[in-house]
Amino acid sequence: MSLFSKDITSLDELFVHQLRDIYYAENQILKALPKMAEKANSAPLAEAFRNHLAETKEHVNRLEEVFELHGVQVKGVDCPAIDGIIEEADDVAGDVDDSAVLDAALIASGQAVEHYEMARYGTLVAWAKQLGRDDCAALLQQNLDEEGAADKKLSALAEGGVNARAA
Repeated sequence: MSLFSKDITSLDELFVHQLRDIYYAENQILKALPKMAEKANSAPLAEAFRNHLAETKEHVNRLEEVFELHGVQVKGVDCPAIDGIIEEADDVAGDVDDSAVLDAALIASGQAVEHYEMARYGTLVAWAKQLGRDDCAALLQQNLDEEGAADKKLSALAEGGVNARAA
């Protein structure tokens, strides 16, 4: 059984497939972030999720621009990885009764999402450059940089008191 819905025979086709994967993922994240912000007990954590929601909307816009620049249809493909990360986050959050521990769990879940996105964007940037698409690479790099900043913000919140309150 193939990992992809059709045989991929070139780096360009693989690039488009992974672009569609992250497009789907970003749209799922758009749905998840408001729920995470609502569950957060720490005001700075809720604000971080809301701020990242605005950034994620811009990530989707940039991805749509990359599709256009690359001359392919804007569409997503199912991404079981992000679906699983989001489902796990919901499950864990539902199992936590203590509000301080819940915030630590939300940060961990948020970072799992960020790390998935950083892996995808890092690969897409490298492939875009290899394909001679520096225009696409620049847009994807902006998304990668913002995902990295979001991850660092979550780490700062965790290390700045959330984890200590959960201990």
